[in-house]
Amino acid sequence: MYVKLIKPALDILCASIAFILLSPIFLVVCVLLYRSNEGKPFFYQPRPGLNGKVFNIIKFKSMNDKKDANGNLLPDHLRITKLGAFVRKSSLDEIPQLLNVIKGQMSIVGPRPLRVAYLTRYNEQQQHRHDVRPGITGWAQINGRNTISWEEKFKYDVWYVNNIGFMLDLQILFKTVIKVFKSEGISASEEVTMEEFMGTAKNS
Repeated sequence: MYVKLIKPALDILCASIAFILLSPIFLVVCVLLYRSNEGKPFFYQPRPGLNGKVFNIIKFKSMNDKKDANGNLLPDHLRITKLGAFVRKSSLDEIPQLLNVIKGQMSIVGPRPLRVAYLTRYNEQQQHRHDVRPGITGWAQINGRNTISWEEKFKYDVWYVNNIGFMLDLQILFKTVIKVFKSEGISASEEVTMEEFMGTAKNS
């Protein structure tokens, strides 16, 4: 009942209210990033959602599009702008994902949506992280985030899927808010701070 009916309804309601309340900040960040990123304030990327169905995640664009002599994008850490670094550190880059929640593609709490390429690299257990909608924050994000391995992160994701409930979601939200205000890197991107996930042994 909670997973199929109550949680989706609460997600849309809470995300709508949050987006309205945060709209002034949303607009200011949009304008600033529009100016610093040559007219590109948003970052879109395909990510797997519920049951692995792909959707386009939307975030504030924290990196520019500078390329090397061969026309290839420079490494992520060389493209992060000062404004982008602030937007990430303060978790402001997550605000646009409220639109994904309102559209029913994401949940406020759930396993973080990662690269589409990872879908074929998960073992059977790790695949269960896609049994629920991905979230803006999740159990792994409040339990080490970038200080733990991919395998540990996915174990937290699957544990959440198996134990999902209203009180657990409240606990995750509460701890997320605390970590954001303490600037503990809750929104730091795995894409930047961790090496690419190449797969886990099938029997792990």
